[in-house]
This record gives sequence, structure tokens and C-alpha cells, in this order.
Amino acid sequence: MNGARAVLETALRGGSRICFANPGTTEMPLVAALDALPEVRAVLGLFEGVCTGAADGWARMRGEPALALLHLGPGLGNGIANLHNARRAYSPVVNLVGDHATWHIANDPPLASDIESLARPVSRFVRTSRDAASLARDTADAMRAALEGERGVATLVLPADLQAAEGCAPAPVSLPASPAPARDAVERAARALREAARPLVLLGGRALRADALAQAARIATACGARLVSEVFPAHHERGRGRPPVERLPYFPEQAAGLLAEHDAVVLAGATAPVAFFGYAGMPGRLTDDARTHVAFGPAEDARAALEALADALDAPARGAFADASLPPHAAPGTAPLTPGSLGVALARALPENAIVVDEGATSSLGFGLASQGAAPHSMLSLTGGAIGQGLPCAVGAALACPDRPVVAIQADGSAAYTLQALWTAARESLDVVVVLCSNRAYRILQIELARAGVAEPGPKARALTNLDAPPLDWAALARGFGLPAAHVRRVETPDALRDGLAAAFAARGPHLLEAVL
Repeated sequence: MNGARAVLETALRGGSRICFANPGTTEMPLVAALDALPEVRAVLGLFEGVCTGAADGWARMRGEPALALLHLGPGLGNGIANLHNARRAYSPVVNLVGDHATWHIANDPPLASDIESLARPVSRFVRTSRDAASLARDTADAMRAALEGERGVATLVLPADLQAAEGCAPAPVSLPASPAPARDAVERAARALREAARPLVLLGGRALRADALAQAARIATACGARLVSEVFPAHHERGRGRPPVERLPYFPEQAAGLLAEHDAVVLAGATAPVAFFGYAGMPGRLTDDARTHVAFGPAEDARAALEALADALDAPARGAFADASLPPHAAPGTAPLTPGSLGVALARALPENAIVVDEGATSSLGFGLASQGAAPHSMLSLTGGAIGQGLPCAVGAALACPDRPVVAIQADGSAAYTLQALWTAARESLDVVVVLCSNRAYRILQIELARAGVAEPGPKARALTNLDAPPLDWAALARGFGLPAAHVRRVETPDALRDGLAAAFAARGPHLLEAVL
């Protein structure tokens, strides 16, 4: 057995059953070895950011480590933005990065680079294998690092000659368990909740899964706590039959104002909230230490910790909450689409058990407000704020859960970063419905200009925030990347959107609806 096969068999032992790949010359032994492992699915991405974003989507939905096979430092560099998002989502992603042969690297060939330095900012584990005998052990260490504690990204650099070396064997992988919650932290959080007049529980990580949310509802019932999620949760299970959870606002003054209404803020799987950016005259931290209490962090067993917290409060066996109702259609069916009417139409049409990948930016705010009463669904958000995550993440989620419909609410500006994901969706015949929010602008930047006091942007500022000259032809782009013409529509009214959604959900394969806003 050569080193490449030993690496992949070890990864399989660690739970990796898929490899998102954009390989090159230095990964050819790994490419060939994939044919010997039918248990590992190989998926080609036309750009490394598609591979890393798809690996993130798979890992969020399955909780299993996904492999991303990347070509040298430039390939890793192309995937870093979505590895940043994966790191913030605590997604177990293992990068296998090929490198030049050990005997050739000293010649400084054109594609040589410092791969480890590129990987460190987005990885909790980085290692370059030094000899063939270490390959399998290094892979086992990378698998364990991706799955232990908070979970996250591991990067293993594999020189080409070591991949091709014979006489290797796979290594065992000992998989870690989630650490139990610290009893003293839970007791301190329970005391803070009991003593507070207006308590709030800020939920993050696995605390937003259905089993954990049932325990959070018990806590809210016991002490009247307000349940709020992080701004961009990695995986939030929402909809009918699940406890309603508000979302912390994006803009810091709004978030700080919400938090200021409460005399105790208990962190449950979430980190202390901070502003996305530093604004003059506004604090970066959104709540003070005196009223912030950590019940448990992202590494701990969220369901067990919330159950322990509920028991410490003598909470009832079941939490009491009222299901939210679906709002009526927000506008006449023939009116121009707005973010509000788009959100209501999608919330009302959403199939049972859908996965919604939200990179709609300003255009998806209406869906977030309307969809608490929608059919039960999972929502994946832009955890790290690096745009270009939505389409690849939807691809990974669809591969992870082929029995569930996937909806990508996608802003046009960020879709252009990784639109190659449409080709992978077409090639793999994935049931992904892309609602492409076409406002022909970086709308969030226009808002930020106004917030900075620029009431009348000049011609250069307007040019740098508009996408209308020329407008992107999303129908042509979708067809060009392999979507059938019958699966691509342009919709401009709520009625047209509803018809398009109904047709898309009734058919198999990828669809794109360009929603003109």
C-alpha cells in the first residue's frame, strides 16, 4: 500500500466519507488512491473556495469530518476565505494539501510556498509529513484535532514523493467525545438566572439544535429568560414545533441596545458578543463582564449542559412556548418584489425538513423575520462574514443530506465569488434551489457608507458599490454552468416567485430563480 492510500484509509477510519477536490500534479497519488476506496465519495469543485465551502456545509450537517484536497499553497490560498467561515462554525474539515517532493523543494520551484504559514490562521492543527512512515499517524492526528474540543479545521501537508512511497499502512483513529459541562459553571449560571429580573440566554453552536433547544425552552419557562442566538449561527434548527429564538442584530448599536435591556446574559455555547467592526464612539464588546456569565462553551456537550442548567432551575419537564404563525403575503402578487415579500413567499413555500443556507445579506432579512412559523427547517449562516460561502455550503449540505431539499438564499454580489458551485450542483444532480437575490448592488456597503455619514456618494463610491453596469446575466450564467434551461427563471413579482418555487420544489435537480429586487 502506498502512502496516499494509507492516508485516505486512515481518514475513512476517522469518519471521512467524502473528499471535495481540486487537485493538481502533486496530488496525483491521492487522486489515484480514491479509486481504491468506494466508501469515499470524490466531488470535483472548479475552484478551491467551492471545495472548502462545500466541506464546511457537509460537516455542519453531518458532524463528520469532510476532506478538502487542495493543490499546494496557491490552492490552499484560494480556499482560505471559506476555511475562515468553517473555523468560525467549528466545522471538522481536514485539508489534504499536496506539496513538492521532499528532494525537490530546496530548488524553489515556481509553485513552492510556505504552506504552513498560509494554513495557521484558519487551522487548529497544521503539520507537514516528514517521511512515509509518519503519513498515517499524521492523518490520524489531524482527524482527531478536527473532532476534539470545539472542533475545527486541520491542515495536513503531504509531499508528493511520500504519497507515492510503498510499504505504508493505515493507522487507527481514536475519536474524542464532547467534554461534559463543568458543574460549577452551570451552577453559577443558574444562580445568575434565578437572581436576575430580566435574564437573557445567548445560544450558539450546538445549543441551537432541536434537542438542545428543547432544554433551552425549559430554562425560559422556569425563569422567564429571553432566548437569543448569535448573529450568524452555524446550524440553527427552526420552524414550527421548535422554541422561537430571536437573532442578535448585526449592527452593534442595535445588538448592544437589546442586550442592555437585561441584567444577566448567560452564554450557552456562544462566545461573548462583539461588534463585527469597530465604529468610532461605540464599544467593541457588546456586554460587560459584570452581567455576563458563561454556562458552557462551544466545546462542551450543549444538550447535556442545557439539561443540567434546566434541572438546576427546577424547570418543568417540558418548556412552554407558542408556535409562531406564518405571516400573510406582504404585498399584492403582482407588485415588485421586495426583501419583505420575498421572505414571506419563501417562508410560506418552504418544504418540510428543508435546509436553508442564508447568504442573502440585506435581501434575506425578510425571510428571517417571516420563517419562525415556517415548516421545520435547518438554517446555516455566514459564520465568519467572508462572502462566497452560500453556494458551496449549499452543495455540501445537499450531498450530506440527499433526502432533504436545500434552499440557498443568495445575494448576487457574493454569489459571483463562487458561482462555480453551480457546476458541481449540476454535475452531482443536487436538489438545491437557489433564490438569487438580484438587487445589482453591494447593498450592505451602501448602507455602511450612509452610516459613515456619506449622504451623497460620489461617482467612484457609487461605481464601487453597484453591480448594474453591466448587470450580471444570471440566467445565462446558470445555464452556462450546466443547469437545464427549464430550471432557470427570472421572477419579478411575489406571484412569479411562488410559481417558480412550487415548480422547483416539485422537480429534481438544481434550480435557480433570479429574484429581481
